Amino acid sequence: MPAGELRYTESSSEVEGEAWVWAQIKAEARRDAEAEPALASYLYSTILSHSSLKRSLSFHLGNKLCSSTLLSTLLYDLFLNTFSSDPSLLAAAVADLRAARERDPACVSFSHCLLNYKGFLACQAHRVAHKLWIESRRPLALALHSRIADVFAVDIHPAARIGKGVLFDHATGVVVGETAVIGNNVSILHHVTLGGTGKAGGDRHPKIGDGVLIGASATILGNVKIGEGAKIGAGSVVLIDVPARTTAVGNPARLVGGKERPSKLEDVPGESMDHTSFISEWSDYII
Repeated sequence: MPAGELRYTESSSEVEGEAWVWAQIKAEARRDAEAEPALASYLYSTILSHSSLKRSLSFHLGNKLCSSTLLSTLLYDLFLNTFSSDPSLLAAAVADLRAARERDPACVSFSHCLLNYKGFLACQAHRVAHKLWIESRRPLALALHSRIADVFAVDIHPAARIGKGVLFDHATGVVVGETAVIGNNVSILHHVTLGGTGKAGGDRHPKIGDGVLIGASATILGNVKIGEGAKIGAGSVVLIDVPARTTAVGNPARLVGGKERPSKLEDVPGESMDHTSFISEWSDYII
């Protein structure tokens, strides 16, 4: 185990929660600052100088999303006050950190995710924008939404509802519409669209169940339901409901195993990140 790294166990996750993750992040930052002096000042200002995860995250988001007219100090206060007033937002951030660490083999540490994963950062900033939206502070919510899209190339309408333990992997080009709902423990790859079908208003965007995996460049349009534990293959176009624990692939998407008796998944794809196990049932095409 590398110096400065704490051991992760399921019991520590349950009992210590945010405090354990924050201790891990600080240990990783100290280790990295010693190993790479060029990053020492950066790591001190973003992590080691702060007394809590919510302060570190607020500082980092403020600096990422600021502009010449939207100052980092204003954003820091906005993020910190919002995280402080609603503990569920920080609990969701901790669940998202764990999701990235557990599901993405490229995620080498919690601090790496906190500092560098734009999908994680965009999601946490969106949670604050959503809080502003439901409090009827909509001009500020929309301004924050615009900055998130500009900086992270992730476009999530502030009215969209997102659960916890969510991984936006790579995240570039993700679009989530106004009335979309994303459940818990969902994993979404880059260039995914959860969109509407035209200019009609009302409830018009997809509802994504818990544990769903949506592959890169998949497009899901309309007020359709993706059932719990379902898998949407990369590049698929989904226009109708997808039953729970099934796999939909293609353009237009079809269920692996057929509509009448679709193959049922045993694992939770949003957590296992298994993108291709359906191939043997789907096609005999071999390169």
